[in-house]
Amino acid sequence: MYAGLKNTPCCLCGRDDTHTRIAVPPRALRLMDNGGPISWRDVVGTVTLRFCADDWDLVTDLAVEMDTHPLSRCNAAHVSLDLREDHEALLSATKAETDQTELEARLESEAEAALDAVDDPYTEERDVVEAIVVLRALEELGVRDSPGNAAAVANDD
Repeated sequence: MYAGLKNTPCCLCGRDDTHTRIAVPPRALRLMDNGGPISWRDVVGTVTLRFCADDWDLVTDLAVEMDTHPLSRCNAAHVSLDLREDHEALLSATKAETDQTELEARLESEAEAALDAVDDPYTEERDVVEAIVVLRALEELGVRDSPGNAAAVANDD
């Protein structure tokens, strides 16, 4: 069941003319403004964020220069997503929660591959920014250990 919009505005400022889009895991909705009421476990596939040209420059600076993400400033009402059908409402039956771990693992692997290929002339800036946003979001959500935390855990052994 489709629930989001395909031509969404910039998730930071709300402008209709968008420049670039990136995909993040559904769990990242928890980091966004107005994302609390959205059941991220019912999202099928990735969540697409769009940015206008001015905000894309800001997102690029945040990701590349500061190694962070802008998700706390993104409005979840301006994302594109697909929700699974509501079987509980249609059939009076309970359906198991969607397991997002496979999708998150795939996005993490793709992000790490993009960062490994950062010196490749065919790697686009958008891919690098998306990779950083995905990895930092997964770290903040506790799904992925940050490189600093992994080193700290290794030193504790």
